[in-house]
Amino acid sequence: MPAPGYDDRRGSVWSKRGDPFGDEEGNEVKYRTMEWWQASMIMIAETISLGILSLPSVLAGVGMVPGIILIAGLGFLATYTGYTIGQFKMAYPHVHNMADAGEVMLGAFGREFFGAAQTIFLIFSMGSHILTFTIAFNAMTSHATCTIVWGVIAMIVLWIFTLPRTLKKVSYFSIASFISIVAAVLITMIGLGVDPKPNLHLDATIKTSFSQAFLSVTNIVFAYAGHVAFFSFISELKNPHDFPKALYLLQVVDTSMYLVVAIVVYRYAGADVASPALGSTSPVVKKVAYGIALPTIVIAGVIYGHVASKYIYVRLFRGTKHLSSKSFLSIGSWMAITLTLWVIAFIIAESIPNFNDLLSLISSLFASWFTYGLSGVFWLFLNYGKWFKGAKQSALALLNLCLVGIGAAIMGIGLYASGKAIHDDGGNGSWSCADNSS
Repeated sequence: MPAPGYDDRRGSVWSKRGDPFGDEEGNEVKYRTMEWWQASMIMIAETISLGILSLPSVLAGVGMVPGIILIAGLGFLATYTGYTIGQFKMAYPHVHNMADAGEVMLGAFGREFFGAAQTIFLIFSMGSHILTFTIAFNAMTSHATCTIVWGVIAMIVLWIFTLPRTLKKVSYFSIASFISIVAAVLITMIGLGVDPKPNLHLDATIKTSFSQAFLSVTNIVFAYAGHVAFFSFISELKNPHDFPKALYLLQVVDTSMYLVVAIVVYRYAGADVASPALGSTSPVVKKVAYGIALPTIVIAGVIYGHVASKYIYVRLFRGTKHLSSKSFLSIGSWMAITLTLWVIAFIIAESIPNFNDLLSLISSLFASWFTYGLSGVFWLFLNYGKWFKGAKQSALALLNLCLVGIGAAIMGIGLYASGKAIHDDGGNGSWSCADNSS
């Protein structure tokens, strides 16, 4: 069914403003350069990163059967919601980020509210990569120096890799990222299979507190939390209509990997499985696994940093020559924006040093909406006035109303569960030199 803004006479989408990067002919910096497979590689690198490392602990928290159902079910919903984001972009080609989508639906207020939420979410995600970087280096070096020092090094390394301005350049890094995380989890699974934990006790279901069980749900939500950047990825595709191919490849790969890794690691590590999961193996294997996982830890963090910085950069220079030039102002502004965001991310990483707590907080506040709830809102907006015209349309309307409810429920209950977990931890490890890898 045609969305608002679709002009049947021209057979193309229409908006008051065109493509976010305008006519790029003759520009020094061109953005619309990605093939669909390159976009898919970036999406895989962004999505299959830290989230996968928390999933074995999900099965340990709620049991094998509920955990598998949740991972598969939320993966299916994430595929549908990603497709809806693509539909919204086709209806409004000028949309480059969640702020632009908010402006379409709610005007200036929506632009500012959605833009702030998107930026905060991405910065928190950047912080989770700095935190994981410190865990990795503490594990690899047997805590050779203060954890805060590793955090500063992480901030500098991630900032340097964020300096390229186009996603096509980042896409080449993303292939290394995917190989890295696959190799790291394979080494972890093989290491556990060769030397499994003694006296393993696995449960099909586990009786636990409501807040602890819901923390497991939020960790799965974070594993599918790539949707916030989808508008940016589509904007830099040569052919935006190829986005569904990139999306389907992403969802087949990530859901399959999530299930395999969660089941195998939990099977051989048992109820005491670590989070991140790479810490469940012997000291030697753990060092090797973290070393091989470093490209993923860095590159996936860089993608979050790039998207957050690009939102601010496009917001500042949209419609000016500086957006696509190599002037002192444009290069200097990009460097300053990226550095500022990584400094803030470093502060967050040092303030919330528990891996699962940080992921749960991010998922509850933001991923609940960006991955699930907002896509329901997008569909309802695109089809306003036509929700219940026919059986298929009525079913889709009910599905998308449910998605809005799911987003609200994950946010509300997840905030309670993650807040309780952070409170119970009592701030242990914040701004501390202590080893956080054990």
